[in-house]
Amino acid sequence: MAQIIPQTHNTEWGFWGTLDGHTDPAAAWPIAVEKIANATHQPFETIQPFLDSRYGRQFGDTVLNHLLLKPDLTDAIAAAVDQWMNWKISKMTSKEYGIPKGVPYLTGFVIHCEVIEYAD
Repeated sequence: MAQIIPQTHNTEWGFWGTLDGHTDPAAAWPIAVEKIANATHQPFETIQPFLDSRYGRQFGDTVLNHLLLKPDLTDAIAAAVDQWMNWKISKMTSKEYGIPKGVPYLTGFVIHCEVIEYAD
C-alpha cells in the first residue's frame, strides 16, 4: 500500500519557506519526505513536523548548499540526507533534547519533532 505524502502546514518557514524563492518547494517536498523516510525508517506522516520545524529550515539550508554543487534537486536532497545521517547526536545535544547520543542527527530530530508535535 502506497503512503500518502503529507502536506506542509508551514509555507512561510521550515523547509518549504527556506526553499521558496530559490527552487520549487512543491517539487522538493515529496522528494524530501520520501528520502528522509527511507533513511530514517519513519513513516511519511512523521516527516512533516520535522520539515515544518526550525530543523526543517536548517535541513532546507543544507539542500540549498548542495544545490550549488549538484543542480539536480533529487541529488541535492539525497546529499543533504546523507550529510544529516552522517552527523551524530552529541552528548550535549543528547542532554538538551533527550535524544540518545550517537543516533544519526536526521533520525533523532525527525523523531524529536514528532514527539513535540503530538505532545501538545
